[in-house]
Amino acid sequence: MPAPQPKTFAPAELTELAQGVIRQAKFPFLATVDQAGQPRVRPVSPVRVDGFTIYVANLRAYHKTQEIEANPKVELCYLDDAHDQVRIIGVAEVLADPAVLDEIWQSNPLLRQYLGTPNNPELIIYRIRPERVRFMREWALTYHEVPVA
Repeated sequence: MPAPQPKTFAPAELTELAQGVIRQAKFPFLATVDQAGQPRVRPVSPVRVDGFTIYVANLRAYHKTQEIEANPKVELCYLDDAHDQVRIIGVAEVLADPAVLDEIWQSNPLLRQYLGTPNNPELIIYRIRPERVRFMREWALTYHEVPVA
């Protein structure tokens, strides 16, 4: 069986290609490590995307809360319908900026419906700051570094 021949692209297109995958795929998988050292992966629904900085809502009772507190290094993986992939390695931090929290709250009816108030003590919004972003086209098995600016 011949190897797949992915569409070519110019290096200058990497940022837009990667952001296109994020827009199309919408729901990445978040990888953390539990306290026993076991990797854990689960789909998440970002509540905001600013370039490659991703914001994820969470509840204090969820396992990922303790996992991120113990080790804030995480990875997000987006995979679109064309099998293009974006991987974001970063650090998750609790969002404390009241203006950004309010913008997220006002733009997300599901948060309002299920949590009632932005001051709900169960709510945590993680800002995942990218340290490294990689793009892979159509299972080509070659990652391309995307500038994180």
